[in-house]
Amino acid sequence: MQHALYRAAKADPGRRFHALRDKVFRRDVLWRAWVAVRRNDGAPGIDRTTLDHVEQYGVTRLLDELAVELQEGSYRPLPARRVWIPKPGTKERRPLSIPAVRDRVVQAAAKIVLEPIFEADMAECSFGFRPRRSAHDALQVLIDESGRGRRWVVETDIANCFSAIPHDKLMQAIQERVSDQAVLKLLRVMLRAGVMQDGRVSREDTGAAQGGVISPLLCNVYLHRIDRVWDTREHGVLVRFADDALVMCKSREQVEAALQRLRDLLAELGLQPKESKTRVVQLAVGGQGVDFLGFHHRLVTMRSRDGQRAATFLARWPMNRAMQRARDKVRELTGKRRLLLSPEVVAQDMNMFLRGWAGYFRYGHSARHFGKIMLYARSRLAHFISKRHRRSRSFGWWVLLEAKPREFGLIRLSGIVVQPRAGKPWREKPNAGGERRR
Repeated sequence: MQHALYRAAKADPGRRFHALRDKVFRRDVLWRAWVAVRRNDGAPGIDRTTLDHVEQYGVTRLLDELAVELQEGSYRPLPARRVWIPKPGTKERRPLSIPAVRDRVVQAAAKIVLEPIFEADMAECSFGFRPRRSAHDALQVLIDESGRGRRWVVETDIANCFSAIPHDKLMQAIQERVSDQAVLKLLRVMLRAGVMQDGRVSREDTGAAQGGVISPLLCNVYLHRIDRVWDTREHGVLVRFADDALVMCKSREQVEAALQRLRDLLAELGLQPKESKTRVVQLAVGGQGVDFLGFHHRLVTMRSRDGQRAATFLARWPMNRAMQRARDKVRELTGKRRLLLSPEVVAQDMNMFLRGWAGYFRYGHSARHFGKIMLYARSRLAHFISKRHRRSRSFGWWVLLEAKPREFGLIRLSGIVVQPRAGKPWREKPNAGGERRR
């Protein structure tokens, strides 16, 4: 079904789809939506229904009820539960909206049906929350364009993007491709469901609740209006990962024009860049670098051993906030609240985090930073052992070094091969028919 929708949308860019309602409540679509929600785990909404409660109630029973409500048009979502989570590396807090489990299933079903239609239109410069695209694909563009001489950079992100998108303009963007009134009504009730905080429900005319399953897709649909009118020849190469944006240019004049163009386009959409994170940087050896998607990028020169040859390239390694976030997580895993746990269990929890962290940052020049995090992790585990036994720090190190298995099985990041790129081109190759593979 998704493949057929994608091919139909790709073949006719002006087509508006009018027969989508019956696909949203199809049993196989709802089941696929449940699998995606279950895999993603997540907290309960305002009804306090957890995923385990749904399994006890009966997944098939819940999906049948949702299918009937969607078919009859009586489905109404509950307000999302509003929580505030800290932004890594800052004192700011980000609002997160947690829909009820049943509402997450319906959102996932709608996303399954709508995503291939809008994916057919998405531009090459967009990488966030798209199938078969990742942050490393976006990061590779920086390497490629820097090598082509684009070393003036605008870096910014959109202020309060998810909460500032106007509902009326978002629905206009959706209606460019969808004319099914039942599906449009479903999307409207999702947007107007509101959020509950401190026992009070608020409903705004703006925003796609950050934390909703379908919100990243809606954000991409809306911001596609920037992507499709961006002129690379005039304003440089745009790289957008959801609400994080970066433009690579060849001159100061072009980069200033690009920044103004970006401001104008955002203003037309009712959005604006976050001034504290907006700046223009020239990439130069010995100069300042650029932070993007967790990596710090800086132009460096490497000489051969005989000193006869030199190569200038854009290197990258974990940015300071990413390093601090790793230290904070390791400190949390070895904190006082976990002293009743054995060092083996703590080491396993640390390994789970460190493998994921290193798996993301291995594509770069990160070996020295891996060594720092590894030393900190070993030090914290030794400190944990000393506190657990109420002994000195040297005792903790002695137990750690003499433990069997070595260091209680704590992994060694120094053994992970660090690669300069993800090993695949960021551009999808067209097949024999000229269509991009999905």
